[in-house]
Amino acid sequence: MTKIFGYLLLVLLCSSGLAAPGLESGYKLGSGDVISIKVFGESDLSFDAVRITDAGTLPYPFLGEVRAGGRTPQELSQVITRGLADGYLVNPRVTINVTTYREFYVNGEVKSPGGYPYQSGLTVRKAIALAGGKTERASESKISVIREGDTGGEPVRVTLDSLVYPGDIVTIEESFF
Repeated sequence: MTKIFGYLLLVLLCSSGLAAPGLESGYKLGSGDVISIKVFGESDLSFDAVRITDAGTLPYPFLGEVRAGGRTPQELSQVITRGLADGYLVNPRVTINVTTYREFYVNGEVKSPGGYPYQSGLTVRKAIALAGGKTERASESKISVIREGDTGGEPVRVTLDSLVYPGDIVTIEESFF
């Protein structure tokens, strides 16, 4: 029961824009995100859980494959609105909400490296805890993040209190002392 309540709370926070501070306006959708699409007054065109494909697209009635990757939820809403207004609906009102953010990844000197579900307010310290904590060889200061969407893909040095975003790759290096 508690697990269900926690999940419902997360869904409500995500859909209200409160779950991920700093992500609301500039968050770019990507492969693995799950979104809800609501078209006011059109239940057949509204969906609660649509996963963005590895190609960064999603299937949508009448419009076919719609490119979602690299767009903000607001931009995707405009694309679908324009598509539906072009011969299908009069004055469609479309709302897009992210219900589940894509995973972030932790690797290096942690006990359980891998992908983990994104959580609101996630810091490097919390990401390490989710990955089972540091190994005995982990460095306290040699920690880097590669941000998804960073075209250079260069690791950036961060601290334990730095924020982690969906799609990020956190690496904890080995300490030599």
